[in-house]
Amino acid sequence: MAMEPVKIATNKTPMADVRGKTAFITGGANGIGLGIARALVTAGANVVIADIREGSLAEARASLGADAQVETVQLDVTDRAAYARAADAAEARFGKIHMLIGNAGIGVMGPIIETKYDDWDWAMGVNFGGVINGLVTILPRIKAHGEGGQVVTTSSQSALVPIPFTATYTAAKAAVLGLMETIRGELAGDDIGVSAFLPGPVQSNIAMSGELRPDAYKRDSGYAEREAALEKRPNSPLWMSADEVGERVLAGIRANKLYILTHPEFAAGMRTRFDAILASMPDEPLNHERAGAIGFLLGNPVFDEQLASHSRKTEPAA
Repeated sequence: MAMEPVKIATNKTPMADVRGKTAFITGGANGIGLGIARALVTAGANVVIADIREGSLAEARASLGADAQVETVQLDVTDRAAYARAADAAEARFGKIHMLIGNAGIGVMGPIIETKYDDWDWAMGVNFGGVINGLVTILPRIKAHGEGGQVVTTSSQSALVPIPFTATYTAAKAAVLGLMETIRGELAGDDIGVSAFLPGPVQSNIAMSGELRPDAYKRDSGYAEREAALEKRPNSPLWMSADEVGERVLAGIRANKLYILTHPEFAAGMRTRFDAILASMPDEPLNHERAGAIGFLLGNPVFDEQLASHSRKTEPAA
C-alpha cells in the first residue's frame, strides 16, 4: 500500500526560548557535549549531563557553576535499562525533558581490510545504537507532556564528505543523518523539532575512545594498535573550540534547523559530492506513469522547508 506524503508544519521553533526547559545530553561531560551544556545553562536551561566517564561528571558540573540548573548521571548509552533509569532521574530532578541531545560517540577508524566484527559492533552500538536507545527511551516522554521539544543528534561532516579509512565511523554518522532527516517530518505535528548536528574538527576527547572500549569488544578487533596511537594525537589549535560549537548548536535549537553546520571549509567538498551523484543519474526521459505511482518516494518536504527558511533570510526587506 502506498504511503501518503507527509505534510509538515513549517516555521515552527518549539525551543525558541530554552529558559526553564530541560536538556538531556549524552556524552556531556567533556568536549562538544560540555560546550552544548554550557551554552544551554547560560541561556537559562536546565541540563542533565549523562556520560560514561563517571570521574568526569563532577568536574563538568563544577565547571558550569550552576548547580541549580545541572544534574549528572553516569550512563553507557548502549545499556537500555540504564538509559531508562537515567531518564527517570532527569524527570525526578527537573520534572520534564524537553531536549534530547544525542552526542555520545566514539572514533573507531582504520583500513576496511583490517576491520573486525568487534570494531563494527562497538562503533555501531555506540554511535548509532546509542541514538536509537535515546529516541526509544526519551522521545515518548517529550511527546507525552505536550510542551514541544527538540531532538539534536551529533552526526559528522564525515556523513557528507566521506573519506577513506573511516568506514565504521562514517557508516554510523551517515545513518544518524538519514535518521534525523526521516523523523523530522513525522514529529513536526507534535511540536518536536529535529536537528542533525554535523561538526567538523572540534577540540574534544574523541581520540581517547580506545580507553572506553569494553573487554567484550577487544577480542576480535583489528584496531588495537591504531587506537593506542590515536590517543597520542594532540588536538590542533586550528580545530574549533567546544564552547563555540555549543553556541552554534544553541542557535540551531532556537531556530529549529534541520542541519546545524560549523565549518564553511567543507562546502566545496559537499558540493562536489552532490554534483557527482547527480551526474550519475541515468540520462533518460522520465517515466511519468511510474513517477506518479511512486510519488511518495521522490521527495521529502523537510528539504523544501529548509530551503524556504534560508530564502526568507536572504530576501531584501520591503
